[in-house]
Amino acid sequence: MFREMRLAAQQLSQEETIKILQEASHATLAINGDGEYPYSVPISFVYNDGKIYFHGAAAGQKFDLMMRDPHVCLSAITMDDVQPKGFTTYYRSAVVYGDIKRLETMEEIAAAMMLTVDKYCEGDREGGTAFMNAEMGNFCVYCLDIKHMTGKRSEG
Repeated sequence: MFREMRLAAQQLSQEETIKILQEASHATLAINGDGEYPYSVPISFVYNDGKIYFHGAAAGQKFDLMMRDPHVCLSAITMDDVQPKGFTTYYRSAVVYGDIKRLETMEEIAAAMMLTVDKYCEGDREGGTAFMNAEMGNFCVYCLDIKHMTGKRSEG
């Protein structure tokens, strides 16, 4: 179902791919869209134990499309170094395929959001937790169950 990487010499190990997912500040989530066009949207996310967690509104295009079809693709980049003289870019990236599940229980939601607070509120866990608690119920939390992932690099 998933293709082999054409430039296999540039493929990263699973450990290196996970490191990209742990370090990337954001990713792009591609969803099966309406009609002929896919829908791609940037998201903040956290990788933990083979899964990706992110949150978003409880209504709107992203929500509607994910609820209709849970199959998604996520792309993250941790290095993007344009090399004008070589007419190339040095990069490290990860591509993930998987299925989205909306988290339902408060325990699941709180655990995923604490991972998010720890990643994005470094040094201010108390402030991040206070904000999360104040907004609880105004957003949905999702889990992307990874079915396949690859990492790739191009470096000089």
